[in-house]
Amino acid sequence: MDLPKEIRKGEELDWALIETYLRDHLPLTEGAMEVAQFHGGHANLTYLIKFGATEYVFRRPPFGKIAPGAHDMKREYRVLSKLYQHYDPAPQAFHLCEDEELIGAKFVVMERRTGVVIRSEVLECFKPFENVENRLTVAMLKAQAQLHQLDIEACGLERLGKPEGFVKRQLKGWGQRWHLSKTEENPLMDQILEKLGAAIPQAQSASIIHNDIKFDNCQYQPDDPDQVTSIFDWDMTTLGDPLVDFGTTLSYWPDPYLAVFDLPVMLKGNFPSKDFVIQTYRELTGYDLSDLGWYEAFAYWKGAVVAQQLYQRYVKGDSHDERMAKFGLTASSFAQLAQIKLG
Repeated sequence: MDLPKEIRKGEELDWALIETYLRDHLPLTEGAMEVAQFHGGHANLTYLIKFGATEYVFRRPPFGKIAPGAHDMKREYRVLSKLYQHYDPAPQAFHLCEDEELIGAKFVVMERRTGVVIRSEVLECFKPFENVENRLTVAMLKAQAQLHQLDIEACGLERLGKPEGFVKRQLKGWGQRWHLSKTEENPLMDQILEKLGAAIPQAQSASIIHNDIKFDNCQYQPDDPDQVTSIFDWDMTTLGDPLVDFGTTLSYWPDPYLAVFDLPVMLKGNFPSKDFVIQTYRELTGYDLSDLGWYEAFAYWKGAVVAQQLYQRYVKGDSHDERMAKFGLTASSFAQLAQIKLG
């Protein structure tokens, strides 16, 4: 099971103040409050809050200066307070606190779901299953394809974003994040942004897009590799071109080019090829994937920005997570991958 652990040094909150607030705003808060922390993510801080037998997940943005539009707890609440009724992998959000004076940031409280999460390789519980890497992969792609084909209006999320001009706004927003996160110059990042802006593909549809679907944002049950039962981290969800979402998923997948760079490859083992992933998604959605190289390049470029943001937080002392110490090199490598994908 994906279990919480002790709270990391420097990521403690004023739990007495939070306990008083939660008892006033949530049901089922009888009994002593207990707190632990989920350690899997790199940015948003995610905690388990327990009142006796009742469990909640508590999420807030990371400490320090936040890039515009990033770590949006209000957006996460807006999505998860509605989407759970139409999409089984979406946990239900129960409460949003917008009073930043309470703990220095907005926070959201949501449903706790239990299960297992794949970080880099197949877990022991799945090893008895035949062809399990393919089955886990297909399950994740089915969940993504289902999300991309939901009726936006039926979900009550038609005002979540503006699909028209979505990619152009994405390029502008991520470009701003890049310039705000720089610790040194990298002309290649600016060159790639210019090339991406000059060749934006025509969107084939408008969908609800998560913007970070990957194995460690998905939860399975230990006896079932064929269904994703939960997806986490909805703070970047919007409406737009679904291939932007799929391109991000592909950017986490093992790729022959990754061996050239000093990058932490997420998946280890006998997972299917990237070609299999592409073909499966094509069959599930019917989308034309002839422009996929552009979407992959954009995803790697965004990955470079995210890595740079995390590295800047480490350099400034806003985070003491030693995993972030090498993220400056990671950002540079992702930029080179984006250049390769653009051709």
